[in-house]
Amino acid sequence: MLPKPRPDLKPNTPEFETLPLVKPTGFREYDARWLFPNEINLMGLNAIGLGLAALFRRRGVPLRIVTGHDYRSYSASVKQALITGLLAGGTEVHDIGLALSPMAYFAQFDLDVPGVAMVTASHNDNGWTGIKMGLARPLTFGPDDMSELKEIVLSGNYDAPGGGRYIFVPDMAERYMKALANRPKLKRKLKVVCACGNGTAGAFAPKVLEALGCEVVPLDCNLDHSFPRYNPNPEDLEMLHAMSAAVLEHKADVGLGFDGDGDRCGVVDNEGHEIFADKVGVMLARDLSALHPNAVFVADVKSTGLFLTDPVLKKNGAKALYWKTGHSYMKRYTHEQKALVGFEKSGHFFFQPPLGRGYDDGLVAALAVCDMLDRSPSKTMADLQRDLPQTWQSPTMSPHCADEKKYGIVEKMVKTYQDAAAKGEKIAGQAIRDLITVNGVRVVLEDGTWGLVRASSNKPELVVVVESPTSEAAQRAIFADIDGRLRAFPEVGEYNQKI
Repeated sequence: MLPKPRPDLKPNTPEFETLPLVKPTGFREYDARWLFPNEINLMGLNAIGLGLAALFRRRGVPLRIVTGHDYRSYSASVKQALITGLLAGGTEVHDIGLALSPMAYFAQFDLDVPGVAMVTASHNDNGWTGIKMGLARPLTFGPDDMSELKEIVLSGNYDAPGGGRYIFVPDMAERYMKALANRPKLKRKLKVVCACGNGTAGAFAPKVLEALGCEVVPLDCNLDHSFPRYNPNPEDLEMLHAMSAAVLEHKADVGLGFDGDGDRCGVVDNEGHEIFADKVGVMLARDLSALHPNAVFVADVKSTGLFLTDPVLKKNGAKALYWKTGHSYMKRYTHEQKALVGFEKSGHFFFQPPLGRGYDDGLVAALAVCDMLDRSPSKTMADLQRDLPQTWQSPTMSPHCADEKKYGIVEKMVKTYQDAAAKGEKIAGQAIRDLITVNGVRVVLEDGTWGLVRASSNKPELVVVVESPTSEAAQRAIFADIDGRLRAFPEVGEYNQKI
C-alpha cells in the first residue's frame, strides 16, 4: 500500500523519491493547485488518484472518469502519475490526451462518463500544477468534496483493489470542435484576433472560429509551454494590451483571448479598448434577454452593478442574482437557479441549455460574442460597449497573502466594515448602503460605488475590485479606503497590478 503522504519532504532527498509529498494547502475551495514538485511529487499524485477513487466509491458514483492535460512541460507526467493512482484504485480511465478543460467536460457527456479529473494549472504561472475534478456533470467539486478528498488523501485512507482499466480516446478534440461548429455560420464577416498566450487553446480556438466563418488573425497561437511573451490570462493587462495592439494593427472587429486551459474568454473591442468580462456579460445579457424574455442571469460578487441597474435588462424583464466568485460555485448556482447564463468577472461564462451544457467554456463564450455582433450588423463592438451606462471600474487586483493567512485577513476586513456600518461611519465620504458578505465583503456606498475584498480561491492572494457609477474619483476613494485597511496587516504583500 502507498504510504501516508507527508507535507514536509524536500526535493533531491531519498525521502522525496520514496514517499508521497502532498502539501495540505493545495486542496483549495473547489479545485487543487500545487507548485510542482516542491508541494506535490509524483507519488503524491498517485495518492490523489487513489483518494479520488475512494471518494467516488464512498459516494456510490461509478468509477469511470475522463482525464486530460494542459500544455505545460510537466502536465503529461502529472497526469500519468494521477492515472496510476486511479487505476490502482479500480477506476476506468478515459484519457483524452492534450485538452482544454471544457473539452474534458464535453467528454463526460460525449462518452457518458460521470467523473472528470483535468490536469491543469489554468492561468497560474509556470511551476504550478492542479486538477479540476467533478463527479456529477456538468458540476465540479465544491468545498465539501474537496474537504473529503483532502481527508482521504492526507490520512492515507485509501486502498488499491486494482481492476482499473485504461482507455485512450484519440479523437476527442475533433469531436469537441465538430460539436461547436455544428451550427449555422455567421452572416456577418468578422475579422477576429484570436489570442492564446502560447497556451493550450492555440491548438483549437483558431480552427473553431474559422469554421464559423471568421477571418482569424492568430496571436501567440503556437504552443510554447515557456509562455515567452506573457502568461495566458485574459484578465491580466499585459495580455489585454497585446490583444489591443493586434486589433488596431489588423483593423479587426474584435479580439478574443483565452486562458491556459480555455475555459475563460477575454474581449477587446474594435477600437482596441479592453472590455472587462463582467461588462461583456452585461452586453451578452442584453442580447440574450431580447431573445429570451424574463431570463435569469447570475453574476459573481466581483462583477459590475449594471446587472441590477441596466435599463435594457430591466425593460427585457431580466433578473440578476449575485453569487460567490469561483467557477464551481458559479456553475452550481447557475445550474440550481436554472439561469440562462452565469457571468464571472474573471471570464468564466456558464451557458445553460439551450445555449450550452452548463459548464464554463471560453470558446462557447467567444461564439456568443460573435453571435451578438452578427445580430447587430450596424454596430461595432465599441458601439455596443458605449451603449452601456458608464462606470469607472478597476481590473482585478491581487495583493499577495499566504494561503494560511488570507481567510483570517478577510474575516477581519468583514468585521471592520460591519463595525463601520454599525457606527454609521462614512467610507470615502459616503454612508454605507449595503454590505454583501456571501464571499468576502462587498461594500456598497450611497451612490452605488462599491469595493470588494475576498480571498483568492486558487492562489496565495487576496482579491480587490472597485467600481463607481459616478466618477473616477469615487472609484479611487473606495480603493484607498480598502487598501488603507489592508495595509494594517503586515501579512498582506504587494499587488500584481493596481489602479
